[in-house]
Amino acid sequence: MKPIVQISLDLTDIEEAVKTAHVALQAGVDWLEVGTPLVLAEGLHGVRRLRSEFPDTPLVVDLKTMDGGYLEAEMMAKAGATHVVVMGRAHAETIKCVVQAGRDFGVKVMGDNLACDSMVDGAKFLEDLGCDYVIHHIGYDERRGLVAQGLPCPSPLDQLTEVVEAVNVPVQAVGGLSIDQAISCPSYGAPLVVLGAPLTIDADSFRTSSSNDLPSVLRTICENIHSQQIKKKYKQSWSFYQS
Repeated sequence: MKPIVQISLDLTDIEEAVKTAHVALQAGVDWLEVGTPLVLAEGLHGVRRLRSEFPDTPLVVDLKTMDGGYLEAEMMAKAGATHVVVMGRAHAETIKCVVQAGRDFGVKVMGDNLACDSMVDGAKFLEDLGCDYVIHHIGYDERRGLVAQGLPCPSPLDQLTEVVEAVNVPVQAVGGLSIDQAISCPSYGAPLVVLGAPLTIDADSFRTSSSNDLPSVLRTICENIHSQQIKKKYKQSWSFYQS
């Protein structure tokens, strides 16, 4: 099975997001993500606009849900989301509500283990509660805070093998990866590769990279990732996760 490339539109302007999405899809990106900054800036209107612009493209909405899970997932599903994100640090009942809404409205649920006391146990917890994917995530503020203090910065690659081995759903690694590190994720058994800040989005301004080479950079990244094969077997067929 081939891995999937997802671009996180960590932007604050819907027109810029649409333009960047067109560039990304033309370069070979498979999925679009409505990044959290775009969710905050544009909300349901932004999701509807992207669904209208890209009617057949999977659309991940990074809600980072902590409460009110059913309603948030329902609203985004009706606006055109195909995937929503709930946090592993949320109450178990919230995660269950998001999962139930996912089943009721036909969207997949991605569980994010950011800031879990044990990243591996957090991943297992999310799978046990019914999440369709696990996001293994080292947070933006955590990384920047440690760097500012001159302390070592963890990478999602540090425990990626352990997380992948602990669960039977697809995993994606998020948090400050370099291009080479992102390309390496499938070799860890993680089939969902996310491109966002700082790879294609400026992590300070939350604007699309000003590089004139962005289309060619994205194309090269996609070609390198798509050329790999994922050997890990999942409990459900890969078609379930791709839809």
